[in-house]
Amino acid sequence: MRQAKQALLVVLSAVAVGGVISGSQSNRAVAGDSSQHLGEAVSPSTPEQLALVEHLRLKGALFYGAWWCPHCFHQKNLFGTEAGQRLPYVECDKDDRGRQRCAAAAIRAFPTWDLNGERREGVLSLEELKIWSRFGPAAPRTKPQSGSTTTAVP
Repeated sequence: MRQAKQALLVVLSAVAVGGVISGSQSNRAVAGDSSQHLGEAVSPSTPEQLALVEHLRLKGALFYGAWWCPHCFHQKNLFGTEAGQRLPYVECDKDDRGRQRCAAAAIRAFPTWDLNGERREGVLSLEELKIWSRFGPAAPRTKPQSGSTTTAVP
């Protein structure tokens, strides 16, 4: 019985490692590098999602994340497929260059948004991003609450 449990653990470990390796090959992104991505969003983008992502890019916003972070994928998924591919995304854990860039930016959790030196940690709704970035008609400036939708940087 003990050998069967050990064999099962070996098989499960191999499956998990295989999933991480194959996932790492398809779930990576670097701002400005469209050949790598954080996984694909599951639905098409709306015109409003596309307009918001272009607004964020023009404002200089950056979205810091990691290819393995489920909250980062959720954040991207809020934008839909096309807008999600245009996000100003910085990959923090694909290679040494990204790790150094995120360390220099003092990123503590994923996802982290930076807009002109002002930070927000955690998944932000599209509405929170609109208000924070002053998208569309003048909106009251409120600070979104950070919740448990972050992944701590190891």
